[in-house]
Amino acid sequence: MILVFGGTTEGRMAAQVLDEAGSRYLYSTHGHGQDVELVHGTRLAGALQPLDMEAVCREHDIRLLVDASHPFAQQLHHNVLQLARQLQLPVIRYDRIYAERDPRLVWCHDYAHAVTQLESHGITRLLALTGVNTIAALRDFWQRHECWFRILQRPESRLKALKAGFPAEHLVYYEQHDTAELLTRLQPQAIITKESGSSGGFAEKVAAAQSAGVQVFVVERPNYPTGDAHVEHVDGPHGLRRMVERLLPEFYPLHSGLTTGTCATAAAIAATRRLTTGETPATVPVVLPDGETIWVAVTYGEGYASVIKDAGDDPDVTDGLEIRARVEWSDELEICGGEGVGRFTLPGFDYPPGEPAINRTPRAMIRTNIAQPVRITISVPQGRDTARRTFNPRLGIEGGISIIGESGIVKPYSEEAFVQSIGKCMQVAQASGAHRVVINSGAKSEQYLKALYPDLPQQAFVQYGNYVGQTLQFANRLGIGRVTLGVMLGKAVKLAAGNLDTHSRVATMDRDFVSRLLAEAGCTVDLTGITLARELWDKIPAHRIAAFARVVIDHCQEHCAPLLPHSTLTIVLLDNDGHVYPGTEA
Repeated sequence: MILVFGGTTEGRMAAQVLDEAGSRYLYSTHGHGQDVELVHGTRLAGALQPLDMEAVCREHDIRLLVDASHPFAQQLHHNVLQLARQLQLPVIRYDRIYAERDPRLVWCHDYAHAVTQLESHGITRLLALTGVNTIAALRDFWQRHECWFRILQRPESRLKALKAGFPAEHLVYYEQHDTAELLTRLQPQAIITKESGSSGGFAEKVAAAQSAGVQVFVVERPNYPTGDAHVEHVDGPHGLRRMVERLLPEFYPLHSGLTTGTCATAAAIAATRRLTTGETPATVPVVLPDGETIWVAVTYGEGYASVIKDAGDDPDVTDGLEIRARVEWSDELEICGGEGVGRFTLPGFDYPPGEPAINRTPRAMIRTNIAQPVRITISVPQGRDTARRTFNPRLGIEGGISIIGESGIVKPYSEEAFVQSIGKCMQVAQASGAHRVVINSGAKSEQYLKALYPDLPQQAFVQYGNYVGQTLQFANRLGIGRVTLGVMLGKAVKLAAGNLDTHSRVATMDRDFVSRLLAEAGCTVDLTGITLARELWDKIPAHRIAAFARVVIDHCQEHCAPLLPHSTLTIVLLDNDGHVYPGTEA
C-alpha cells in the first residue's frame, strides 16, 4: 500500500493519480480543512507524529511513501525521510513547478532575513500574503509598522492570528479579496509572499504587485532535506504515475507509456545537446505540455539521437519503434519530417496538406524544450511499414506514422477499475448535495461546462471518458434527479448513432449516418476528404449550425434518456472553442 502526505494541491492531484489504479492507499493530512475526493483512498486526518507514522506503516504494510506536502513543511519532510530510512522505504517527493527567480524581486532566505530586508528598503506599509502561520515569524516588523495579513476565512485561522496578538482590523481574507483589489484599497508599499510555485498562485501575486508598481519581497522555499532513503523527485501527475509504476509495479494493473511526440522531443533534446555541448547523457529532461518535467532514456547513433517508443500496456502498433532526431545548425528553429514520418494530404489537420504529420502539440513541446536555432529532422525507420497497420491511410496521411500526443503520456486504463472509479465519483457527486451532476468526457469539455455551471461544486463534475451508458446507469441507480451530459462532436455523432461506449475500438464515425444527420438539419455538405467529425463545424453554413446541433442532440437524447427514466437529462453539445449548444430537458 502507499501512504500519501497531502493537504495541498499536489496532494489532491496525487489522490486523483492513484485513484486511476483502483488500488487502496492512505491519504494523511494535518487537519480536516482540505476538501479532497478519495475514490479508493482512506483519509487519516490529524498530524501524525513519527511514532504514529511508523505504526501506520507497519499496520498497513506500507511499501511506498509519497510526500506531497507543502514545500515549507520542513519538519514533516524531515520526519518522512527519517521514517523512510528507518523502514527502508522509497520516497517520491511530489514538488511544485517553480519559475526561474526574477532578479527584480527581493529574495529572502527566511523570515528573519525578510524583516531585515524590509527595514533596509524603508518599507512601512506591507501586505503579507504568507499565511496565518507566519504572523509570529514577522512579529518584529508588524509591531513597528502598518501591516495587513491575508488569511483563510476560517475560525481556526482567525483565532490563531488573534492569539498571536495581531490586530483584527488588519486581517483580510482570501475568500473576499484578490491581490489586485487589496493593492488598490490598501495602497501598501510592498507585498511579501512565499516562493509557493505555480499551484500556490505565486506568478499571479507577483504580476498584480508589479502592475500596481508595488515592490515584491519573497521568502525562498527551503531546500528539500537529503537523507539515506532513496528519494525520487517529480513535479506533476504524469511523472508521479510513472514513478509509482517503477517503484511499486503491482499498484497499477496497466502501465503508462510515452506518446510519439514525447519520444521525438526527447530525441531532439539529446541530439541538440550533443551538437551544442558534445554531451551524450543517458536520460534527458522533457517538459510536457502541462509544464511538468519527466526524464526519458535516449541512445545515440551516427549523427542522431533516438528513443524507443514505450507504449506501456496500451495496445499501440507504434510500441517498440525507434524514433530518431538529427540536428544541425540553422538560422532559426525548424522542425522537419524525415523517413517514416507521414505527410498530410487532406485538409482538416493541424497543418495544411504537404506538411509532415507532426501535430501541433509535439511541435510546441519541441519549441518549449529547445531554444537554439537548429534544424530538427524527425524520422522513424520503420514508420512507413507500421503506418499501413494504422488509420493513417484512411485519414489521408501518407508515407509514415504521425507524431502525436496531447499530454505527452499514454495512460491505459483497466476498464473495470475506471468504470468503478466513475461509480465512486458519482456517489461523491450525489453526496455533495449539488442540485445537478454534470458528466463530461474529459478535462477540455469539463472546463467549458464549469463556465456554464459556475455555481456547482467541483464534486458535481464527473468524467465518463467513453463510458456514457454506464455513467448514466450509475446516475439512475443513485437516483440523481438532474443530469447534464456534455459531449463534443466526435463522441456525439457516435452517441447519436446509438453507441453508448464511444471508444474508437468499439465505434468509429459513420459517414453515412452523419450524412443523414446533415440532411435532417437541412444542410448540404460535401463530406469528401472529411476524416474527423470536428471538421464539420467549418463545413456547415453558419446559419444551419444551430439546426444541426439540435438534430445531433435529439438523436443522443433518444438513446440516453431511456437510461434515466426517473431523472431530468439535459444534453449539451460543445464545439472546438467551447460554444455550448444546449438541449431541452427531458
